[in-house]
Amino acid sequence: QVKLVESGGGLVQPGGSLRLSCAASGISISTYHIGWYRQAPGKQRQLVAHITTSGSTNYADSVKGRFTISRDNANGYLQMNSLKPEDTAVYYCNIYYYTDNYWGQGTQVTVSS
Repeated sequence: QVKLVESGGGLVQPGGSLRLSCAASGISISTYHIGWYRQAPGKQRQLVAHITTSGSTNYADSVKGRFTISRDNANGYLQMNSLKPEDTAVYYCNIYYYTDNYWGQGTQVTVSS
């Protein structure tokens, strides 16, 4: 059974940093593209950052220059710097390749003083 687990969320002050991780069991994450999404209360889920199996990346305009997506053979990561209150959301890891598509349960990120 495939399972994705996000970790690393929490409460941080504005300007602070967090590093989210996405670990997969039951599959090899290295063969999947990885996306990080977020959903704030009352808003639609949106793509934050994406990395392909070959390492190509893209970012939402709102996080460019502050967030960095990366990966290794076992995990996906989202380094978040210079966090702002508007970054507060539940962050989800998504992996996909052709018709295979999996989501994690999400991790809460709260940016507040």
